[in-house]
Amino acid sequence: MNVAECFRTTIATPLGPMSAAFAGPVLVGLAFGDAPVGAQERAHAGAHEGAQRGAPASAPAETAPALAALRGALEAYFAGRAVDFDIPLAPAGTPFQQAVWQALRGIPYGATASYAEIARRNGRPRAVRAVGLANARNPIAIIVPCHRVIGADGTLTGYAGGLERKQALLELESRAR
Repeated sequence: MNVAECFRTTIATPLGPMSAAFAGPVLVGLAFGDAPVGAQERAHAGAHEGAQRGAPASAPAETAPALAALRGALEAYFAGRAVDFDIPLAPAGTPFQQAVWQALRGIPYGATASYAEIARRNGRPRAVRAVGLANARNPIAIIVPCHRVIGADGTLTGYAGGLERKQALLELESRAR
């Protein structure tokens, strides 16, 4: 599907609005509304800005079931339930970024991992900075849980949605375990 054909919408959450972008039934972006737009999302954002002016009031038929599933899953997540986000994803990124994002999906609900742990899981123990950069460019927040990545000393480190949100997400997950 052409990027210009993506559907973009806003979803209200207890931590602020999230912007979701779909290419048909596939989620290609999910970020807090005030989060900075990453390099991978700039192409999507430019296409969506033009499409938004004339965007339909509701999701296209091929997107509607995935959007409904996303809304329901986010509602359950923010209600404190561990959720299996069973939504097709297609984050745009390099093979290395894709590998990092896949490793992030392996961090269990309520758990955390360090950048060094993710680098080791990917067989590149010296690529800690590269893992940090890939983590920062994650275009699908919460579902690809970059908020679960912390510093080697256990401290909270950068999060595109803001450290306060990162802490709130980790606290939400720790209470629900």
